[in-house]
Amino acid sequence: MSDGWRQTACILCSVNCGLEVKTEDGHLTKVRGDRAHPGSRGYACEKAQRLDYYQNGRHRLATPLRRRADGTFESIDWDTAIREVAAKLAHVRDAFGGDTIFYYGGGGQGNHLGGGYSGALRKALGSVYSSNALAQEKTGEFWVDGQLYGRPRCHTTGDFERAEVAVFVGKNPWQSHGFPRARAVLRAIAADEKRTLVVIDPRRTETAELADFHLQVKPGTDAFCLSALLGVLVQEDVIDHDFLRDHTVNEAEIFAVLRAVPVADYCTRAGVSEELVRAVARRIAAAASVSIFEDLGIQQAPHSTLNSYLEKLVYLLTGNFAKAGCMNIHTRMAGLGGGKESGKTSPVGGHRIITGLIPANAIPEEILTDHPKRFRAMIVESSNPCHSLADSRRMREALDALELVVVIDVALTETGRHAHYVLPAPSQFEKWEATFFTLEFPENVFQLRAPLFPPLAGTLAEPEIHRRLVRALGALDGVDLAPLRTAAARGRAAFAPALLQFTCERPELAGLVPVILYEVLGPTLGAGNEAVALLWGAAHTCAMSYPESVRRAGFTGDGAALGEALFEAIYTRRSGVTFTVDAYEETWRRLATPDGKINLTVPELMDELRALLRARTAPAPAFPFVLTAGERRTSTATTIFRDPAWRKKDAAGALRMSPADAASLGVADGGRVRITTKRGSAEAVVEVHDGMQAGHVSLPNGYGLSYPDPHGEPVVHGIAPNELTACEDRDWLAGTPWHKHVPARVEAV
Repeated sequence: MSDGWRQTACILCSVNCGLEVKTEDGHLTKVRGDRAHPGSRGYACEKAQRLDYYQNGRHRLATPLRRRADGTFESIDWDTAIREVAAKLAHVRDAFGGDTIFYYGGGGQGNHLGGGYSGALRKALGSVYSSNALAQEKTGEFWVDGQLYGRPRCHTTGDFERAEVAVFVGKNPWQSHGFPRARAVLRAIAADEKRTLVVIDPRRTETAELADFHLQVKPGTDAFCLSALLGVLVQEDVIDHDFLRDHTVNEAEIFAVLRAVPVADYCTRAGVSEELVRAVARRIAAAASVSIFEDLGIQQAPHSTLNSYLEKLVYLLTGNFAKAGCMNIHTRMAGLGGGKESGKTSPVGGHRIITGLIPANAIPEEILTDHPKRFRAMIVESSNPCHSLADSRRMREALDALELVVVIDVALTETGRHAHYVLPAPSQFEKWEATFFTLEFPENVFQLRAPLFPPLAGTLAEPEIHRRLVRALGALDGVDLAPLRTAAARGRAAFAPALLQFTCERPELAGLVPVILYEVLGPTLGAGNEAVALLWGAAHTCAMSYPESVRRAGFTGDGAALGEALFEAIYTRRSGVTFTVDAYEETWRRLATPDGKINLTVPELMDELRALLRARTAPAPAFPFVLTAGERRTSTATTIFRDPAWRKKDAAGALRMSPADAASLGVADGGRVRITTKRGSAEAVVEVHDGMQAGHVSLPNGYGLSYPDPHGEPVVHGIAPNELTACEDRDWLAGTPWHKHVPARVEAV
């Protein structure tokens, strides 16, 4: 651009707002929201202003590392790294089976494109088991989607800009966003007397401050509150009978349970006013449109999968589905899980695999055993499980028990320190990148980000790393790609049928298509642009899956021509594209149930729902507090911000507690306490916060990372929350952790 501004995107949360930046000498010198971005439309929160701390921190690696016998690392060249890593992976595969090689990660909040190439490496190795951060957050919700709508990929999203009533359960979008222009949308709802904002959260968050109704539940009691809401809807008969008659089945069992809910008792257990719960239920029932967002506050707490089911029943029983301002099933540019719902379980513990992902909390159990099918090697890409997963000590023990650990990342992370090889990647602003968090309805947006800077010398982008490893493993030896190269040279229109013929004739190579695209189609896109080739395939798949939605977004053509038009727009429009526009009735066509109706009763959850009557909610005397281990605050973001200097306040990562608890302990702001759980102990600075309830304390996410001082020595800043969590504390069905509900003891220092 003539004025020096260049388009990219924020990489700090799932929304990935469009940005315009100015650069100088390898630095991001100015950052502002991109008004041309069709999703964020110029919106950006304050955290994006500090992205240069990620781009230019002292944490960056510029050479592959190999661990010595004494635990230190030595630099090696790329040829040596690829040769040795491939040989050692092949040894594990040949000696124990490819299914003993476990893959974790595939990208953070903004770098999914590189992870898309990992499937080819896993195919070359015969690696079948994987996991990522979704398996400690969303898999319970995905499983419930599958029970209600037919498939876990039938994921619903809210239409908050149009909703008359917006409900946030365990969610503080002021800080964690989760949908485009979150703060602007929240302000608009709060300012409109005809609209209503409802928050269910133990803390009085920034979003709760704006709310018309705040159900400030006791930590871990969301299932009681949601059951009470549903009980009111059913018992007062303010449900949408026409919707239920026309669009749902199997209601008898769940209705019988909800008719028997003791609303007053459940409200007492949840610590909320029965009058307020009834008012919220009646407001939802009376609204023309309701959108609901559930998040980690209930997904990482007791009854997490049940919570997801109850949350969805709130909008289904009131008919807030498949219409404007309500919940709808969105399109997607590409999948985010590890695979399809298969009914398979993990090889050692028999844990349920949802969307192809092994529960993250169960990973150590799949390693620390003498079981013959235990995991023997692990590839970790753009992820830091030693810091982000529950029970960091147990995770470190598991990594140290493996025969081979390979980490692909920009820094020597907490996980990287336990690796045998660390392969350095460029930053997200030094390569082509994208996010597959395409979760919106009716307009869904995708942005391909061009590199702002050349790659840091000594790094290789993830697609190239995967390509080299696939080649070193011999997976494409003897495969003649010349006909495909000839077709690609004639243009993408000629290449498409040639690739289809190739995969039909050689179906055993289908899993290697990402690398084949990289090597064959990639060079036609220009030197340095090879990684974009994967999106050519994604664009064609999207156009075949949602042709009418793609056409409504302004693209023309039939068959391959439609996919080609979509890819060309993705590749050339730097501010992103609206790739689908949906009519609300599309949601009905996306249901995957045999009869096209929603299944209201989930039998696997009925016993847990009934057992709430007997559930114990009081804390154990030894641990009278509940710790939320990982609260999103203004001073926190993803752990790609390793340089603590990016924080303008709360440098220590304070433990927040209520004024009543502070007075009881005899501490004040800035005082120090020791917080202890069954797994660990840490000393923390106190922040007295009137948004906290008595008995509830919280630590922020994103702290406890090591960062090199000016002399290169690692220094840890703040408390790593998962030094205090336990991997066995998890949901019985999905295995999601209870990060937001950790029994704790707090004592003044």
